[in-house]
Amino acid sequence: MSMRFGVFLPQGWRQDLDEIGDPVQQYEAMTHVARVAEDEGYDSLWVFDHFHAVPEPAQKTTFEAWTVTATLARDTRRAHIGQLVTCAGYRNTALLAKMASTLNVASHGRLYVGLGAGWYVQEWRAYGNDFPDLRERMDRFREAVEIIHRMWTEDIPTFRGQYHHIERAINQPKGARGRHPPLWLGGGGERVTLRLVAEQGDACNINGDAPTLRRKLEVLRQHCDMIGRECAEIIKSTAVAVQLLDDNRRPALEHLSTVRAESSIIGTPVEVIEQLCELADIGIDYVILTFSAGGLQLRTIAAIRSPGDAGVLESWSRCLKLSSSARWTATWIVYTSSVVELRPPAVHGKVKCGGGRTVTKEIRA
Repeated sequence: MSMRFGVFLPQGWRQDLDEIGDPVQQYEAMTHVARVAEDEGYDSLWVFDHFHAVPEPAQKTTFEAWTVTATLARDTRRAHIGQLVTCAGYRNTALLAKMASTLNVASHGRLYVGLGAGWYVQEWRAYGNDFPDLRERMDRFREAVEIIHRMWTEDIPTFRGQYHHIERAINQPKGARGRHPPLWLGGGGERVTLRLVAEQGDACNINGDAPTLRRKLEVLRQHCDMIGRECAEIIKSTAVAVQLLDDNRRPALEHLSTVRAESSIIGTPVEVIEQLCELADIGIDYVILTFSAGGLQLRTIAAIRSPGDAGVLESWSRCLKLSSSARWTATWIVYTSSVVELRPPAVHGKVKCGGGRTVTKEIRA
């Protein structure tokens, strides 16, 4: 089994661009981080679909997700670009499907479309939307998934639901190279969301601790069995906040701040790898990483390779590939007042991953 990695970009939502005063420089810092992450071999770059900063709304930068997605489509060349997740209640659903098709072409087929029911009540109301109860939000989400699916797979789709409708909507082109973008559905609801993943999703994003993830993946498998779909076709992702410690168990960055995530990993690179291995053992095959707002540590975590062993993780970065001498290169990125600075740490240790496998490694500058 292999594991792929994505990374959240500093977008402002977590107040992770506050040290930069000029909005233009903020945007350039975000773009620079995206390019470095792409160079380091990350499979994907992600942004949040939010308008106001957290934990409290403030007069601070938060760049809009689909605008960022569009510019990254032209400012990067290899990595996929996604939103985790687009709120189904913020935009006209048919227009969203059309936007996604266009951006998939603009990115040469690199777009991931994340979609969820939405939760941030303050944003809904601030931007002129009513905030329905959970049942109605899930019903709207279900209809949005249906419309997007039809817009991407039918030539003249028509749909009439309780909340959304389309009438002979034309969407051309539907995507790059004759394929629509993959649809990532966010949330772990066992009756609605995971059922939708089994029916129409290409990927799911589920968060929680190990027992929760294991249970949700089993429910997803059951839904797939009921409709006759191979569960292995679906990407199974989770988002993890990572805060790195050095060998003396001090923060690897001078300033660590709390990041919003359903699960987190705090430890040395070796300890982080061990916990990523545990996620792989559960069945997670895609991890989207959030780093502390003080900086983005792109290369400090190494993955493990063991030829012939299908239970280990694949390296996410060419700079972190295991050589014959078991050496990696490590670097973190810190975005400061107007530049992105590279700093090299040094870490040594052993890595254990499932079944007692141990790989001795050195991470060096």
